[in-house]
Amino acid sequence: MAAENDCMIKVTDATVRFNMASEKIDNLKEYFVKLVKKELMFQEFLALKDVSFEVKRGEAWGLVGTNGSGKSTLLKLICGILKPYRGNVEIHGNIAPLIELGAGFDGELTATENIYLNGAVLGYSREFMDSHYDEIVEFAELQDFMNMPIKNYSSGMAARLGFAIATIVRPEILIVDEVLAVGDIAFQEKCQKRMQEMLAGGTTLLFVSHAIKSVQEICDHAIWLNKGQVMMKGEVENVCQAYMESFG
Repeated sequence: MAAENDCMIKVTDATVRFNMASEKIDNLKEYFVKLVKKELMFQEFLALKDVSFEVKRGEAWGLVGTNGSGKSTLLKLICGILKPYRGNVEIHGNIAPLIELGAGFDGELTATENIYLNGAVLGYSREFMDSHYDEIVEFAELQDFMNMPIKNYSSGMAARLGFAIATIVRPEILIVDEVLAVGDIAFQEKCQKRMQEMLAGGTTLLFVSHAIKSVQEICDHAIWLNKGQVMMKGEVENVCQAYMESFG
């Protein structure tokens, strides 16, 4: 049985609530007038409902479910981007998140400039980034495009650069949300290989993908979400099989 300090992520009865305008408003001006006059009616929407699960050190958890099921909301909750309306989230370890494509990139800056910008955001020194620059560029396979502004990159190129930067050191927790789906097959396989190497080295992984085969190949556990609720969690094969069978 794993020791208590082997728990990397513990989510307990987490609920995330959003407010949605419950009436149709045709323009921004009308929206703000009603907002100031407190005439705007909101409808409560629970994006996650009493979600609980625990991830141990070195485990790889796949998050499966249809669009709108709450997978990305759960990842943002774990990363601290969102706060729970109810419940609790405990994180033990540093997180390298790959949640939104191009998040943290400045479109006006070149790829080279963005590498150093991202490095600074992640807390790395200029010297550290200098020593790993060639490794990042080689992994991303973007040698001929480093002086190009990121705004001219394709989504696949941006994803490759983002993944290369996020994985230059082995984070304790790596979070990957569907960003690899935009890359070509060869690069997806390259990323999967790196993730498996990181897992072998003790990194903990949360992985969201609509490609169930990838989830089964990379992960040992899975959690199935539907409309913000946990339908099933446990061994990856059992959860994925139940999820696929739900489509009839």
